[in-house]
Amino acid sequence: MNLNIAIEELLDKEAEDFEISKLLKKEIKHYLDNLEEIFQQTQGKAFLVHHTRKIDQFLSIIYRVVLRKMFREFQPMRNSVPIALIALGSYGREQLCVHSDIDLMIVYKETPGYNIEEIIEKILYIAWDAGFHLGHRVHEISELPDVAKEDITIKTALMESRFIIGSNFIWMETQRQLGVIRRHEPREYVLSKLRESENRHLKHPVTMEPNIKECVGGIRDANLAFWIASVRHNVFRLRELVGSVIDETDYTEYRAALEFIFRVRAALHLTARKKEDTLRLDLVPGVATLLGIEKKNPKKAQKELVSRTLQSLDIIRKKSSYWIGLLSRPYLYEASHIPLLRKEYVEPGIFRCQDTLYARRGLKPKTFLYYLKLLLKEAALYPVVTDASFEHLIDRTEVPKSKGKQLVGAIRQIFYLPHSASVVKALYRSGKLPQTIQPMKRIMYLPQFDGYHHYPVDLHSYHTLLTLDNLRHDLLRPMFDALDRDSRAMLKLVALLHDAGKGRIRDHREVGADLFKVYAQKLGFPEPLVKEGILLIRHHTRMTDTIHNEDIYDESTVSRFVAPLNNRKLLDMLFILTYCDVNAVGENVYNTFTERMLKTLYFAAVEILEKPAIIDETAKRLRREQALKKLPEFKALPRSLQKKIAAIESNLFFIKHTAREILEIASRARSVIDYDMQITAGETLKIEIYRKIPINLGYLLGKLSHLELVTMEIFKLYDGVKYFVLEFNDTITPEEVPMVEQIIHDSFDMEKPIKLTRPVIKPKEITIDCEHTKTYALMQIKTANQRGLMAYVAHYFDLLGIDIATAVITTRKHRVNDLFLIEKNGKFCTNKKKILEELTSEG
Repeated sequence: MNLNIAIEELLDKEAEDFEISKLLKKEIKHYLDNLEEIFQQTQGKAFLVHHTRKIDQFLSIIYRVVLRKMFREFQPMRNSVPIALIALGSYGREQLCVHSDIDLMIVYKETPGYNIEEIIEKILYIAWDAGFHLGHRVHEISELPDVAKEDITIKTALMESRFIIGSNFIWMETQRQLGVIRRHEPREYVLSKLRESENRHLKHPVTMEPNIKECVGGIRDANLAFWIASVRHNVFRLRELVGSVIDETDYTEYRAALEFIFRVRAALHLTARKKEDTLRLDLVPGVATLLGIEKKNPKKAQKELVSRTLQSLDIIRKKSSYWIGLLSRPYLYEASHIPLLRKEYVEPGIFRCQDTLYARRGLKPKTFLYYLKLLLKEAALYPVVTDASFEHLIDRTEVPKSKGKQLVGAIRQIFYLPHSASVVKALYRSGKLPQTIQPMKRIMYLPQFDGYHHYPVDLHSYHTLLTLDNLRHDLLRPMFDALDRDSRAMLKLVALLHDAGKGRIRDHREVGADLFKVYAQKLGFPEPLVKEGILLIRHHTRMTDTIHNEDIYDESTVSRFVAPLNNRKLLDMLFILTYCDVNAVGENVYNTFTERMLKTLYFAAVEILEKPAIIDETAKRLRREQALKKLPEFKALPRSLQKKIAAIESNLFFIKHTAREILEIASRARSVIDYDMQITAGETLKIEIYRKIPINLGYLLGKLSHLELVTMEIFKLYDGVKYFVLEFNDTITPEEVPMVEQIIHDSFDMEKPIKLTRPVIKPKEITIDCEHTKTYALMQIKTANQRGLMAYVAHYFDLLGIDIATAVITTRKHRVNDLFLIEKNGKFCTNKKKILEELTSEG
């Protein structure tokens, strides 16, 4: 269908506006439905330009339709109508993405004889009815400078204006006003945009799911370089500065990276079928397919997509930050400050300002070793921060492939510094990290599709070292300080290289240990320390694996955990490494629950290391009882109550809790009539219930199944009181606490029904060990994560009268690993076959 002919026919019939909008809407939908085919033929900036111009065509048709309908056979020349349609923002830059809002400005001039308001309204209404998502502005030409002063965002949008259709005279007058706007208070504008950029970077760091528009190195950073260039040099394309401010080689590399990000963004919009700038893991397969990244193994294609995206973002970050620094320098410094800056010269052409190293523009680079030694000198005093100008200087040097003794010694010195991570960051930002520390080469920009790590491997490794540099933990900091100087340096190298083996076919811990051995020996670390480092990397996931997958209150588990470490020093270093590793995964991943579990495992391991003979449950309980009896508060209790507390039958209750916790829990049980509760909604949700009357546990867990339950404990105390502890990986708001309280109250109605979905568990996914300990049997379920799984198990056990002593629930990679300790009361092991049939039956 020829759209112009069809519209002409409608106009000849004097069709209503809505009929024209309907036709346009149909044509626009047809165009959008076929965008994937167009994308396959032309990608990157070319695709965005194509899309932009197609939108121009549609808006131009609407404009012409309105003039025809308003003036009929008396239609004046287009230049005579004092209106112009102007594209703003990404639309103005010809970078309009598929589902982005269309930023349109209609500029006019009040002229007698023209019904300007009605013309503009008709343009907008037809566009809206046709399905366009407009972000529109309507302004009289003379008011543009005042409008730009109101909001820096408006000024930025106006600076990117592009004429679409209308009066050329109006557009020329608009351009004159835009020149005034561009020249108005450039210093304030640039400083404001720099502050805006800093806040944006804090809000959108580079992660495993980067926002390719807003994050560090994203499209906004590329835009910022242009905006400042436009204000400073009155250019309309950044390329106009190539050969003067911008090196052509740098610009070529930058454009290739930006072109790839444009491709990814368009593919993201097409895959998500909406405006989406975050490369979410669930969208990666579709984006990889659209971009034609073909591999025999789809996972490799997806890995390549994310890796290239992260690398492109880093290239844009590196180049644009340097150019932004050059372009904004006149607005940052004043002549009166030059004598002060000279006093801060560190080396000729290099100076320190506000604890940041800067380099003079045009400075001829010296050797890489020269700048590395300078970084070492600074980082010995404070966490060194480097400006893009200094990083650019390092980037222009060469790291020798064959490293001499001086360079090897300087690299080794990094890990003896108090602020090692700051040097590593400077090397990363200058692009020299993989050449300097070769084991990092294969993990640069390497994605982690485990749904757990927030950062790619290289950034996670850096954050692990940074956490170690900033270690403030009351228990772990003294451990670290107690290590000798060489051991501290070795542990820092381990922190940086603990994941260097990722991305290989073999287990990354084994590969990482091999890489560490070769590299640590090359750096000259003593052989005993190298062996310790190998052990730490080989077992760096051991603590977290143990607390999440095994019964850490069982001595055989703790014994197996600690056996490869051999000594207290290695155990201490592993605890420190684990703490730094988990904290580096992402914000709030290391929580109070993880802390408590790791400490429990650590102290249990210390106990076994100190006493080679395995201590049974009773011995542990006796020690805890002795500690309890020494407390003055316990001694003050009535003798009868002391005896009741000491007679609590669960060994696990004494093993798991400190003497003071036992006292607090047991004392509170005295006041229970029917039941009592305590809800703690901090970083995680914790519910404590004391009850004498029966509780409908299946109902309670079913109602709370929208929260991720990580542990559940049930202990018989005394006088018929049972103590329940439920801890969740999620939390609730203060406003939700009354709702949870009501659910708990309702759970004491044993007739309260709840509809539970039977989980799908395969026979091989459930294990029952009736000889786990003298007191407890063990049931372990490893299956797909399913809503209400724990509630169903608890409900079924309620029906059989089986007591769950404790439960540890772990979810990773959409799989659960649930451990249940069951009291041996004669109802569990005798019903083992029946339980297996019920839980694995398809119903």
